[in-house]
Amino acid sequence: MNMSQGNRQYRKDVPVEQTWDLTDLFPDVESWEKALEEIVPEADQITAFKGKLSDSAKTLLEALKTTEAYQEKVIHVAVYANLLISADGSDSSNQSAAAKSGAALAAISSKLSFFETELLQLTSSKLEQFIKDEPELETYRKYLFDILEQKDHILSPELEEAISALSEVLEAPYTIFSRSKQSDMQFESIIDGDGNAQPMSEPLYEENYEYSEDTILRRNAYDSFVNTLEQYKNTYAATYATEVTKQVQLSKLRKYDSVTDMLLAPQQVTTEMYHNQLDVLQEKLAPHMRKYAKLLKEKLGLEVLRFCDLKAPLDSSFNPSTSYEEASETILDALDIMGPEYIEGMNKALSNRWIDRAENVGKASGAFCSSPYGAHPYILVTWADKMRNAFILAHELGHAGHFYLAGKYQNLFNTRPSTYFVEAPSTLNELLLADHLMNTNKDNPKMKRWVITQLLGTYYHNFITHLLEGAFQRKVYTLAEEGVPLTADVLCKEKRNVLESFWGDTVTFDDGAGLTWMRQQHYYMGLYPYTYSAGLTVSTTMAKRIREEGQTAVDDWLNVLKAGGTKKPLELIKDAGIDMSNPDNITVAVDYVGSLIDELIASYSE
Repeated sequence: MNMSQGNRQYRKDVPVEQTWDLTDLFPDVESWEKALEEIVPEADQITAFKGKLSDSAKTLLEALKTTEAYQEKVIHVAVYANLLISADGSDSSNQSAAAKSGAALAAISSKLSFFETELLQLTSSKLEQFIKDEPELETYRKYLFDILEQKDHILSPELEEAISALSEVLEAPYTIFSRSKQSDMQFESIIDGDGNAQPMSEPLYEENYEYSEDTILRRNAYDSFVNTLEQYKNTYAATYATEVTKQVQLSKLRKYDSVTDMLLAPQQVTTEMYHNQLDVLQEKLAPHMRKYAKLLKEKLGLEVLRFCDLKAPLDSSFNPSTSYEEASETILDALDIMGPEYIEGMNKALSNRWIDRAENVGKASGAFCSSPYGAHPYILVTWADKMRNAFILAHELGHAGHFYLAGKYQNLFNTRPSTYFVEAPSTLNELLLADHLMNTNKDNPKMKRWVITQLLGTYYHNFITHLLEGAFQRKVYTLAEEGVPLTADVLCKEKRNVLESFWGDTVTFDDGAGLTWMRQQHYYMGLYPYTYSAGLTVSTTMAKRIREEGQTAVDDWLNVLKAGGTKKPLELIKDAGIDMSNPDNITVAVDYVGSLIDELIASYSE
């Protein structure tokens, strides 16, 4: 077997069963290239409606149906290219495919920029009349009225077209960041606690070494990781500063009061809800997590608890392994409460190669679920034969289950809810998996304790990692609007300040901790990081409802998933019996985390 980069596999050497099957999108690359060539000229079938969208209800309905069918094809072309480069960003042909796709999308965006601008010429009363004239337009109601809400922030048709034409350039910071991380970053191999050399990559660090019970391996991996980050910090700072400047300037062009208001607009949440999520969690969760940090330091037998130790297993003698096949069965058992239709989607994902679980050179780090409408979800993970990976897989299957149902019951325009809600279905799956493992291991105190630590890992990831990213992001946008240059030193200082203010003196921070703003692609996706904590707040309350009410709560949840993006987030979440305008719901989730930590501490004194 050919290996590279410290015994890491090339993509061509990965067993096919560990990879996703892209033939469900296109039979082969040639078919994709043909579709790619067609989609830009095919945009003319939409431009044929230019100047006519407000003529009649019949014309508007025809335009929306034509656009919907066309967008489905465009999505398939774009997702295919994205999946190729995510699986192996070091492959030049994949880089070329991604570049071609980006160029096509920019051209399409420019051609179709008139569409929403022209819809803004409609009044709400005229829209209501159109819906009355053509009742089929009712299914597009939310999409159409959401556009009308943007009226005050839409520029002239000429400016909108110019911005659309520049979309490839405006997305360049994210492209540069992603390409560099996947293709350019090289890491020194590391030594484990037994003196053996181990390969090192970002996916290996993020998915394996950071959680290792071997303190020497864990710390050596961290040192290798941050040493490489250090070499790129000025380039990445310039890249990120460009992204921030772009957003700030666009918010001014579009006459928003602040960049925060602009970035929250598509989420359809208030600034109060945004600040509540960040402030309540930082204030009320920190004392609980500091208590956990002290327990971790004691149980690991460390004189100093470093930042890189925070994800180490509490009980180094118990870190259960599991195969992918075993984990799949466990997840299916845990999710059985969701009923046959949901489980059908899970079985298809696990059995029909919707999942890419290989570890290879050039593969994107982390995990994601991409859900192209009209096809099926695709999941990327890096499998490491640890039970912890079952939680990651369950999380991504939560996204897949959500969009499997939404795609089944809604049209393309109605599948996507606000990002404020989107992490709730994924984190609920993690909580259901934890409940299942707790219930099936009642006589195994070590396993129960381990499951609690995994639950804490879920909350750490969503309530702490992403929350503190959100807090950092909030500070960065404030500095940018004040005109402070976002240099590497400024970004590192602010990141370290956020971490230290949360953990206090329970954790020892080195300069490398300040570099960790370089890890996260979410900074290039608007105000995305904080939404993880919003989603987990919802799922924590929902899991409580399911435990207490059973089928009634499950039915409510399935209806919410099937609703897709037909409602605004507050309304959608209220259908699940939860009011997110009330910050008390955040406190409920914090109290649950506190109860887990107290249970963990008590288990050691029994």
